[in-house]
Amino acid sequence: MALYYSRGVNMPAKITGTTTVGVVFEGGVVLATDKRVTMGYFIAHRQGRKIYQIDDHLGITISGVVADAQAVIDILRFGARHYRMENNSPMPVKSAASMAANLFFSYRLFPLIADVLIGGFDGSPGIYSIDFFGAVSSEKYVSTGSGSPIAYGVLESEYRDGLREEEAVALAVKAVHYAMKRDSASGDGVDAVVIDGRGYREVDPETKRRIVSSLT
Repeated sequence: MALYYSRGVNMPAKITGTTTVGVVFEGGVVLATDKRVTMGYFIAHRQGRKIYQIDDHLGITISGVVADAQAVIDILRFGARHYRMENNSPMPVKSAASMAANLFFSYRLFPLIADVLIGGFDGSPGIYSIDFFGAVSSEKYVSTGSGSPIAYGVLESEYRDGLREEEAVALAVKAVHYAMKRDSASGDGVDAVVIDGRGYREVDPETKRRIVSSLT
């Protein structure tokens, strides 16, 4: 994840350094990220937050320019609260993804430099990937950022339909962990959350330590 970006005409091939992962399981979703924040080749922060709660049933991961991503988060939080007040029900996950996609598309001439994953549970689990031009896709497993090629190697070899919660958490943490081993822009630990019928909750540090210990 980058702290800043120069909005010139020529966009660099690599605009962000991070690893984010989303995994759908039988009754919910898992979102996981690394914690390293980079500024070019400089490590600017080792405890950066890249997963945020949008509503009780919605979460988002961010990669890209921090300021742009934070603006997207604020707008989505407002939209989710407004939807809940107007409809007396939570915003569907697909609607949140559509809102984010429309926001990115509306800024396509002066793009918001961020990739986001929106995941949640509205009676059924869902994860959507949205790029900075507004392209949106529904996924069962997905990764973004510079560490995503390594993460995908883990996800594609081990994901299967019908995963249990603990299996999905282990898979997401494992994918980020191995990405950190080979991608210099990702590192400094793993954050992970579960979103299901019980709501949004963070995976406790002991669970993450146990998973990582089993990999070494």
